[in-house]
Amino acid sequence: MSERGPSTAPSQGATPEIPSPAPSSAVPLTAARRTGLLVTFILGGLTALPPLSMDMYLPALPEVTTALGSPAATIQLTLTACLAGMALGQLVIGPMSDKWGRRRPLLTGMIVYVLATAICALAPNAGLLIGFRLLQGLAGAAGIVIARAVVRDLYDGVEMARFFSTLMLISGVAPIIAPLIGGQVLRLADWRGVFVVLTAVGLALTVVVWRGLGETLPPERRQTGGVGSALRTMRGLLGDRVFAGYTLAGGFAFAVLFSYISASPFVVQEIYGASPQAFSLLFGLNSVGLIVIGQVNGKLLVGRVSLDKALGAGLGVITVASVALLLMSTRVFGEVGLVPVAAGLFVLMSAMGLVLPNTNAQALMRTPHAAGSASALLGTSSFLVGAVASPLVGIAGEHTAVPMALVQLTCSLLAVTCFLTMCRPWRATSSPAGV
Repeated sequence: MSERGPSTAPSQGATPEIPSPAPSSAVPLTAARRTGLLVTFILGGLTALPPLSMDMYLPALPEVTTALGSPAATIQLTLTACLAGMALGQLVIGPMSDKWGRRRPLLTGMIVYVLATAICALAPNAGLLIGFRLLQGLAGAAGIVIARAVVRDLYDGVEMARFFSTLMLISGVAPIIAPLIGGQVLRLADWRGVFVVLTAVGLALTVVVWRGLGETLPPERRQTGGVGSALRTMRGLLGDRVFAGYTLAGGFAFAVLFSYISASPFVVQEIYGASPQAFSLLFGLNSVGLIVIGQVNGKLLVGRVSLDKALGAGLGVITVASVALLLMSTRVFGEVGLVPVAAGLFVLMSAMGLVLPNTNAQALMRTPHAAGSASALLGTSSFLVGAVASPLVGIAGEHTAVPMALVQLTCSLLAVTCFLTMCRPWRATSSPAGV
């Protein structure tokens, strides 16, 4: 595989010119609008929708298990189905957005998301819930993949890395408030009320996108050709060893994160006896750590420290935290309470603030010619690996944290291996000039 990307990115730190789109198919984006708070919050909302869809539902998992009369491993498949749908949906919608523009695929996906979420609220059994969670993920993928592609349309270099950190600040609020909202909804209604709230949120975001987000990919910059052309583009992207390395490193790091998301409701509530509200508070605290470190990355490190150095530090911390969690869960230190385990999870989550924005930025900087397809590959790899990790963390039942810690350590070591062997960060070609 080639070491250089398929195309040379613009100079580091520069903001590329966006050619004026045709009046009939796109809304002109002035410099003021590009940096406007509305567009920033819309993109933040689109990236926040997946964690909102996943995390608001987490406090209800034990209740869903009882209400539908299914084992925990089956109910965890409702998370896996949603995650797998997001992975596969990105693989389709990303290339579509390179061909037809960002706006039409995004609005279509949002409408289907609202309908699928509403049907989840009415699901009478686990099988139907799993099926419509899959559809919910397929449609919700539009927001994830197109938001990243829009950022690539508008920014480059360190500015793109900073903007991803800003998005993390906005979208990072979702994991904080989602379990809190979910816990409060469970005080007033059963688990179906969570999906009613998600339906309302999806509908509101669809309206805001329709009214406030213009087209960022003008016709002259769109890809031509059909499925064959899209597959050739993706094959070319995967043929770039460095792009593939960042993609895989980010995917395995996301699997570490998702194994925590999938297992933590049972670890905290079933093993340590915490209430849904206490779990929500701990989950929110961990998300605060991720946001704070993400802002340290964007405001203090980017432009001063190599993106690869920040990324490597984040991967190192995640690996150490995973080792500590495995030692605690296997009782090497004897019986431990909730506080040490919660501290380990806090460190692990916080380090994601160095890993996730920098893997996205480093990979997308190599692909200015096919941002939608590149974004799709980034998202698909992350969500597919996460979908595989989800059922593994519950394979030994609800009363042990060993599978969670083992999956986290394995995936963190794989992420470090991909980063070192494929990205080769010590080489100048691994980082754009000027960082």
